[in-house]
Amino acid sequence: MLTFGIMTLNMESENAYITELAHRAEILGMEVLRFIPSDIDPHDLHVKGRRFDSKSNSWIPCQAPVPTIIYDRCFYGEDEHSKLCLPIVTWLKSRSDITFLGYGLPNKLELYQALKTTALSSYLPSTQAVSDVESVLKELTLKKKIIIKPINGSQGYGIYYLKKNEKTIHVKTEKQKRIISRIFPNEARLIQWLTLLLKQRHYLLQPYLELSNKEHKPFDIRILLQKNELGIWGEQGRGIRIGTTGGILSNLAAGGTVINFKEWLVSLPPAKAEYIREELTYILNCLPATLESAFMPLFEIGVDIGIAKDGSIWILDINSKPGRKVLLSTNPELQESLYTKPLLYGKYLSETDQTERKVYYEKTLSH
Repeated sequence: MLTFGIMTLNMESENAYITELAHRAEILGMEVLRFIPSDIDPHDLHVKGRRFDSKSNSWIPCQAPVPTIIYDRCFYGEDEHSKLCLPIVTWLKSRSDITFLGYGLPNKLELYQALKTTALSSYLPSTQAVSDVESVLKELTLKKKIIIKPINGSQGYGIYYLKKNEKTIHVKTEKQKRIISRIFPNEARLIQWLTLLLKQRHYLLQPYLELSNKEHKPFDIRILLQKNELGIWGEQGRGIRIGTTGGILSNLAAGGTVINFKEWLVSLPPAKAEYIREELTYILNCLPATLESAFMPLFEIGVDIGIAKDGSIWILDINSKPGRKVLLSTNPELQESLYTKPLLYGKYLSETDQTERKVYYEKTLSH
């Protein structure tokens, strides 16, 4: 029986989702072992984890060889455990006897730099690294409204909106589903705040895009792409995420809500709806192959698309470890597909010749 490994940073992470996968594994001739990277013994490649037992409908502690097929659901932070696990996962991904469903994407800045020379460049907001406080002040003076965000951020954490008024500077962010707003009376006070902020982590800077709807709520389109049991890319579904009035984020972690994409689309003028539909089709047809030509093979991609008030369409974020809340909320009929796709693709990888994929991997590493 094929062992399907699911790797997380703690045993409670995405527990409901992982248990749903495990329920469906047995009928596909598979069993699920979940584990933490730091619990691997590098000498004998055994790991202390938990195996799902369908009879008792529970997770049983066990010790077993590291699975040869791994679904990586590790979400790294700035904590010590993340720093411990990251090199272990990198080591696992370098091994020729282990295959990952997807090998992940680099940080937001590297992703931008790789895509800006492709056919998708016109859909990317201009992005630059924040090297120092002076670079932020220069762009703020030039553009009046900017966004700074962590290079390695996720779920909207640490994103700041800065607006330069005639005499003051307005800074806004969202924390724990609350909008936090601050007015700096002069540039000197802003410099003090920025200096402290930039010491904490690496940031990138983008122009502020007017991505709110008629109710002044930020919104975007979340689309999930995945490979099927034959390794072919396809769209699983899409939904609309809407933030709070006056906010800057539509992420569900920041308190956003979701609505059905089709219902939203039919509410638009027909010409605008057709334009959006065609643009999305073009982006989604290009994106998977473009990413896999620049980076390691992937299994799934969460794509966040923004539509500005002037009608322009933007790729806001690309996530190689997307969630499923948007689709499960707006398209509950997709539930079975969402819970079986990773297993089916894992089975496909285990049954096909890995030589070509490993050659591709080595070639990518040398670049």
